[in-house]
Amino acid sequence: MKESIPPILRPEHISPVAFSALVAQFELKFAHAGEAELFGISMNTGDLRAGDLFVAMPGLKTHGAAFAARAIELGAVAIITDDAGFAQIESREVPIAILEQPRKHLGALAAQVYGNLPLVMPKTFATTGTNGKTSTSYLLEAILRQLGQVTGLTSTAERHIAGEVIVSRLTTPESPEMHALIARMREKRVESIAIEVSAQALTQLRVDGLIFDVAGFTNLSHDHLDDYGDMATYFEAKARLLTPEHARRGVVCLDSAYGEQMFNAAKIPVVTISSSDSANSDWKVRVTEELPSQTKFEVTAPSGETLQSTIPIIGAHMAHNAALAIAMVCESGISFSEIAAAVKDGINAYLPGRTERVTGASGPDVFVDFGHSPDAFLNTLAAVRKVTKGKVIMLFGADGDRDATKRPDMARVSARGCDVLVITDHHPRFEDPASIRATLVSAAREERPELEIHEVSPPEAAIRKAVSLAGPGDSILWAGPGHQDYRDIRGVRTPYSARQEARAALAEAGWK
Repeated sequence: MKESIPPILRPEHISPVAFSALVAQFELKFAHAGEAELFGISMNTGDLRAGDLFVAMPGLKTHGAAFAARAIELGAVAIITDDAGFAQIESREVPIAILEQPRKHLGALAAQVYGNLPLVMPKTFATTGTNGKTSTSYLLEAILRQLGQVTGLTSTAERHIAGEVIVSRLTTPESPEMHALIARMREKRVESIAIEVSAQALTQLRVDGLIFDVAGFTNLSHDHLDDYGDMATYFEAKARLLTPEHARRGVVCLDSAYGEQMFNAAKIPVVTISSSDSANSDWKVRVTEELPSQTKFEVTAPSGETLQSTIPIIGAHMAHNAALAIAMVCESGISFSEIAAAVKDGINAYLPGRTERVTGASGPDVFVDFGHSPDAFLNTLAAVRKVTKGKVIMLFGADGDRDATKRPDMARVSARGCDVLVITDHHPRFEDPASIRATLVSAAREERPELEIHEVSPPEAAIRKAVSLAGPGDSILWAGPGHQDYRDIRGVRTPYSARQEARAALAEAGWK
């Protein structure tokens, strides 16, 4: 079954923008004069709708201008491109304006077309970091909802619009999709939006045209070096969020090795938060109790005021994400006392595939998690160990065609943190899955030669093997798939749910 991509979400009603007004505002020159009313904006013909402005940009292999005729056929009413693109366009059926380096201006163009201007924008919150972006975004939205606000969310897993839930396309969508989504949220009277912002979104200009009210930084650790080459470049990509071009205020967690560096790199007013007593932070968070179904914590504000709350998920790191979200909401102008009252009975958030417990009434605990980096494994294994009386069984695989340098560290961290290790496949993509598994097994055995290690493929068999090794009081952590409902095998996304497979494996083993 081929991948089914969710459609781009746009507002149902839009006030058209005159193309001539857009040309004047951005001081463009007409290559082919004419007038048109714009109802949307698109950078590719796959998402183009009648009434759209088509922005034809240079690509790695092909210039977007090569698709101009197709765009017009689909209903594009105007085109913006560069000089090189205009030279490729033979059709002169619609007005065309020239803009060099159009990608640099795509976000600003989309903001104008969809009317996402400062005076009408909802309050926006952005979270970045290697791990915890999605969790913090969900917790942010839950807190805002408990404060009585109409909320929106865009994350790796889902889009939320005033209670409507839609599957996501990308962690952070391209800027035309992002602005269309925000316009849809404005139409539904959303008051605050939690947005997960990846490093790729910042370097690929996907959040251009937006200035977030508050930006949060969770942590930085080994990941995405296939895109950025080294940690310094990866850090610089993340640091772009804490600049006046992207945010007004920021909250930085100091708990990772790069926290202090991010604080020092920030170009906007920033406050800090930490779980360490030795850190000189403005905000403090302390975990007070960890249980299989919830984590209790306490947050202290810069004023010295404290609040207590709970989250329906395990892990100190998840409580730290909740505290970061609380600080971000406070930095947006909502009083600490109002937040404390809203969360006193807990933060009512469902985090799909984030250390999600899929256990029944009996048998071992099974947790499915989206984490796919060494640091994520470290934190999640520690959380599972804290609530497990018996042994901890770790089940994981690694992505194909992604950062291969982190694979040995993923295996080493897993070997150190578990009692039994089961290595399987994840998204092999165009790599040989057996080769990926061999790397993981080798690194794990080198780290702990005495550890019980099983190599099982495919993952349907691997989870059943893990369940066969577990009994009451034991825990299984299946890391990697999380909320995802597919596996990517040679470019085809085949339907697959780790949560459903785990439940089926438990049932087949006789656990209710």
